[in-house]
Amino acid sequence: MIIDKPASTESLRQLWKQAFGDTDAFLDSFFTFGFSPNRCRQITIDSKVVAALYWFDCSFNGKKTAYVYAVATDKAFRGRGLCRMLIEDTHRHLQSLGYQGALLVPGSEILFQFYKKLGYRTCSSIREFTCKAAGTVSLQPVTAENYNLLRRKYLPVGSVEPDGSMLAFLKEQYFFYAGENFILAATSEGDTLITTELLGDISAAPAIVAMMGKKQGRFRTHGTDKPFAMYYPLAQELDRPSYFALALD
Repeated sequence: MIIDKPASTESLRQLWKQAFGDTDAFLDSFFTFGFSPNRCRQITIDSKVVAALYWFDCSFNGKKTAYVYAVATDKAFRGRGLCRMLIEDTHRHLQSLGYQGALLVPGSEILFQFYKKLGYRTCSSIREFTCKAAGTVSLQPVTAENYNLLRRKYLPVGSVEPDGSMLAFLKEQYFFYAGENFILAATSEGDTLITTELLGDISAAPAIVAMMGKKQGRFRTHGTDKPFAMYYPLAQELDRPSYFALALD
């Protein structure tokens, strides 16, 4: 068994499709704009890639932080502790690179419990809501870079902010808008606006849906309703981030 960074992406793509079922179009986007072999660790057994994970660079209170993403194990190799070994090895590797912490977004309650056993603790909760289109509001597109600057006005103290590698991929996945008292990052599916983050005046949500030409919207914002992200300190640091929702879940 070898744990190391990858030499090629083809086996990684195959593992990703098996684990998550994403389209080739999404994988093309990820491996073009979001991937670096220096931000990936994999396990190989007999030259076969059987587990892998990736991370994006973020910052939290000025500290270098890794957003660990797309942790996957080949179905035929599950139940052998490979994911635990990969995570623990990645923690050591991140420490050697000067990262101060790691965070991730578990996709289920079972995964929350799994990562808790590895030392992760819930650090961010969110509120999710839906609404129908109604009303009007001023809405202007902004670049991902400007959105990242504008959101600092609305972020709670101790929030996680994306850095270069993550920002480059985010702008391939979402469009970004700003209003007088709000900002949002969103995409759409048919007649539904899917907002991965709405900060500021959330009462504008129905009008945002209408102005985007959709019938209904699903929104995510800062709140306490639903545990969302977990954090693992890689240095002698007790603080945890207060908010992280601009995620690629």
